[in-house]
Parts: sequence; structure tokens; C-alpha cells
Amino acid sequence: MMEEFENKINYHFKNKDLLKEALTHSSFANENKKKHIKHNERLEFLGDAVLSITVSDYIFKNCPSLPEGELTKLRASLVCEKSLFLFAKKIDLGKYLYLSYGERRDGGSNRPSILSDAFEALIAAIYIDGGMEPARDFVLSFVVPEIKNHTAGKAFRDYKTKLQEIIQKNPGEKIDYILVGESGPDHDKRFVFEVHLNSNVIGRGGGRSKKEAEQQAAREALELMGY
Repeated sequence: MMEEFENKINYHFKNKDLLKEALTHSSFANENKKKHIKHNERLEFLGDAVLSITVSDYIFKNCPSLPEGELTKLRASLVCEKSLFLFAKKIDLGKYLYLSYGERRDGGSNRPSILSDAFEALIAAIYIDGGMEPARDFVLSFVVPEIKNHTAGKAFRDYKTKLQEIIQKNPGEKIDYILVGESGPDHDKRFVFEVHLNSNVIGRGGGRSKKEAEQQAAREALELMGY
């Protein structure tokens, strides 16, 4: 069973106990207290960190046109419970989990919280067993296709130009970008802009440059307008 799972994830453990720990839910450990079995909650903690740095590093290097706010949203969408649950389903993770009798009977092997936690624990187990490179490869095998889907449909666009094109369809209407906030030292400035349609505020955005802040204001205006 273990070997079957290792073939499925394309990683073979030197320390099989680490894999078993990653696959062991606390309910199983509690059901077998006398055997002093380790469960995966500590590994889950470490796996969360490895997952976050791997995803952050990859999108920072491979999505150069995305501003900070978009990078943060993209990372959040990739490391959330919903995404991890889907990743876990791709490798039938629930089938290999050690769960208590009651937990398995009640559908624990298909519960998003249990599967997403176990997926993070598995990342940590690979990291401890083989180092950062195999852990990174494992994570990226799941997230890169999702990133490509995201950037194909939601790649950074010139929001200002898009907004201008929409407004131009209504002759006589005019948009202006107004600087309404500026903070931070010279080497780490942050700007806040509002975009006005005639005299009405239709969007607000911030950024580390005036251009980025204007783009984010235009993006918010487009969202509020349903685009």
C-alpha cells in the first residue's frame, strides 16, 4: 500500500516512518494511544511553511507583470483549503490515510479539512526526508498548472486602458486619477489614488509606485462596473 502511494506521488521515502506519520490523522493516534503513534499535526505546521515559500518564490519569479496585490491573491488561491483538497484528491490521498474507525465511517477520508491538512503534512515529510528540491518539485507539480490557468485568464492587464476604452463609449464623460495619499520613507513609498468619473469616485487603489496605484484604482473601478 505504501509503495503504491509512493509510486503515485513519484517520491520514494528513505524513512518510511515519516510517510506513515504524514498519513496518520490524530483520530487514529487517539484510538491507539497505547502504541504511542505519531500523528501528522506537527508536520502539517511545517508543510504549510514549505508550501508558502515554494509558491511565493515561483510566482514572484514567473509572474513578473503581476503587482504585489495580485501576487498575494494568487498565492492565497493556491494554498487555501479548497485547492489543497483538490490536489489531495488527484493522488487519492484519502484512500491511504490512517483514520479511526469512526472517522472513516463518517466520511473523514473525503473531508476537505482532513485531506488538505494531510497534503501539507506530506509536503513536510518529503522536505524532511529529501530536502527542499523534491518538496518543491512535488508542490509545483500541482500548482504550476493552476498558475498557468490563472495567468491565462487573469494575467495583469492594462486596467487604465481598458477603463478608458469603456468610458469613451459615452461621449462627454471624463476620468481623472487623483493622488489622495502618500506614506513611507523615500526608499519605500506607498501611494493611494482615486479614479474619478466626472466628479464621482469610482475606484481606489494603492501601490509602491504611482503607476501601480493608478492601475489598481482602475482595476477596482472595472470590478465595480462588472468587468
